[in-house]
Amino acid sequence: MKDLIQYAIPGFIILLVAEVIVTARQQKDYYDAKDTAGSLAMGIGNVIVGFVGKAIVFGAYTLVYQFRFFTVDMTQWWAWIILFFVDDFSYYWFHRISHSSRYFWASHVVHHSSMKYNLGTALRQTWTGNLSGAFIFWIWLPLVGFSPVAIMTMQAISLLYQFWIHTEHINRFPAPIEFIFNTPSHHRVHHGSDLAYLDKNHAGVLIIWDRMFGTFEPERHRPTYGLTTNINSHNPVRIAFHEWVAIGQDMRRAGSWRVALGYLFGPPGWSHDGSRKTTKQLRNTNSK
Repeated sequence: MKDLIQYAIPGFIILLVAEVIVTARQQKDYYDAKDTAGSLAMGIGNVIVGFVGKAIVFGAYTLVYQFRFFTVDMTQWWAWIILFFVDDFSYYWFHRISHSSRYFWASHVVHHSSMKYNLGTALRQTWTGNLSGAFIFWIWLPLVGFSPVAIMTMQAISLLYQFWIHTEHINRFPAPIEFIFNTPSHHRVHHGSDLAYLDKNHAGVLIIWDRMFGTFEPERHRPTYGLTTNINSHNPVRIAFHEWVAIGQDMRRAGSWRVALGYLFGPPGWSHDGSRKTTKQLRNTNSK
């Protein structure tokens, strides 16, 4: 199976270098050398781990495909249109739950750990996502009859689309485009650590899911990028595993299985004693 992401790597690098040059000429603060090096290290690690991770995903999809209800003929153009929408729908829920369940957040937090927003940030990808089971959000697709190769191809296309929206050099597009598609403006909001921007705009390609399910937030001001509590490290090993380590520490101190499971599967920021706060609790406190 051809890996579209690996073929696209030269293009990623060319566009990244071009953005660095433009940023330097305009004397903007969009880049930091150590931050970008950390992002590139995470991207390289993601590709290496991906050889195993994607094999696991393909194996899982293939297994489920043996029990499919139908067989979707992927030689038909309409099959790819349907697959595009169901893949994007699946991505929305994967992404949304990755912000509301600490187990999935532990992998996804990697992508939010940069305090800069640029094409380098797009390459700051998890090392543990597929290994920890993120693919379960797509597992229904082979069950209804989409082939594993087609599913993974569409997932790659979605990731390719999401690369270019990681930029501050593009302001806004005409209103119809902004209404339908995920754009740099929408995704900047998603990377913001500002209270109004937390857990908003989970779209992959289409922003319509956020509009439909109540998670859309327009860009009203330049976001403050990064985490609500930044890790202040460019060490790729720390970037990749810091939240998994924190989960382990919390579970060891939990005192009961119920509390331990809360630290593992509850929302990021949850604590049994209220010493930390979730996004919902922060908003409730702020509104009083």
